[in-house]
Amino acid sequence: MDKKPFEGVKLVQLCWAGVGVYTCNYLSHYGATTIRVETASRPDPVRQFAPYAPTNKPGEPVGLERSAFYSITHTAPEMDISLNFKKPEAIEIFKKLVAWADVVAEGFPAGVMDKLGLDYEGLKKVNPQIIMFRTCGYGHTGPMADQPGFGSILTAVTMMDNIVGWPDRPPVPPSTYYTDQLSPMYASLAIMAALDYRRRTGKGQYIDHAQIEAGLNYMTPLILDYQVNHREMALKGNKSDHAAPHGIYRCKGNDRWAAIAVETDGEWQSFVKAIGSPKWAQDKKYATAAGRLKNSDKLDKLVAEWTVNYPPEAVEEMLQQAGVGAGVVASAKDIDEDPQMNYYNFYREFEHPYMGKLRYYHPAAIKLSAVETAMKRPVLIGEHNEYICTSILGMPREEYGNLWQKGIFE
Repeated sequence: MDKKPFEGVKLVQLCWAGVGVYTCNYLSHYGATTIRVETASRPDPVRQFAPYAPTNKPGEPVGLERSAFYSITHTAPEMDISLNFKKPEAIEIFKKLVAWADVVAEGFPAGVMDKLGLDYEGLKKVNPQIIMFRTCGYGHTGPMADQPGFGSILTAVTMMDNIVGWPDRPPVPPSTYYTDQLSPMYASLAIMAALDYRRRTGKGQYIDHAQIEAGLNYMTPLILDYQVNHREMALKGNKSDHAAPHGIYRCKGNDRWAAIAVETDGEWQSFVKAIGSPKWAQDKKYATAAGRLKNSDKLDKLVAEWTVNYPPEAVEEMLQQAGVGAGVVASAKDIDEDPQMNYYNFYREFEHPYMGKLRYYHPAAIKLSAVETAMKRPVLIGEHNEYICTSILGMPREEYGNLWQKGIFE
């Protein structure tokens, strides 16, 4: 296998939850040697997210290694060391890792690392060329810096909660921590730029990543519309401002649906032909986009009366063959069995010591022709304590044993 793009880059990450982990994964999946620092006394909250794999014995506690959610999002090759930062010796071990590393990444609320003397100025004393990447909800300076910011909050403050829903009901949040998925694309690019800058100049870098800024970049049209027209976007469900029919329509089967989007008058004519040219579709009020928009409520009901007679797969096939945008509203089962995803080797199977054999999805959403994405099952807390200390940091085994007895690794 050819050399991976980030082979030779050494990354130490103290990230947890979403953004920081996903950011570092881009580098780890493509060759970076990554050491994760965590502790069982205050674990990554995602380690406790449901669903859980069943335990081996009745009444046995679930523990921190049976979260399927954690497992599926942590397939980047990495090593894990568990350090109890309440012990001075643990801080010293971490500083040795900083001296070894090219990049240190952390995702704690603002001020946590600073109190330990592990802010950028502190890390530069250990390694003057270090690149420090820090991510939190609102950045590490300014009036909101001390506010914790999980994705469920940031979807609200970036307006995402306020644009999802229907006109006759209150707004609803997206179904996921959306900024956690958007931020890493900006953040990983920033780390890559810092690595390139250091390669050219020999100088390190401090990266302060505010997740609110990343999220707002995706809301630019709404912000501009308000600035120019003082107009707020109105809730409209799945409807479009310029096209109809445009929505999600019930299909044959139990809770089966299809998405349909007719964008132009030409597509409307193709749609009418594909559904058998019913009499209602010949009505002149539907002949133009303006007419379809004006009568979209009635039109949606008529379209649904057609789709309900067919499984969503049939709706998708008939309309796509006619050149009309349509797709199955997929369930988890649909995605698991999707022939395209399986053709692209989207799923990989790994054996987990606590959960048995699991299917993991391709994490990076990027395929490079020259190299394969590196994947493995998620690391256990402290799985590589001894190896990292003795083989990477050169610590004598006797010293490691003494530190272990003192509770440094927890």
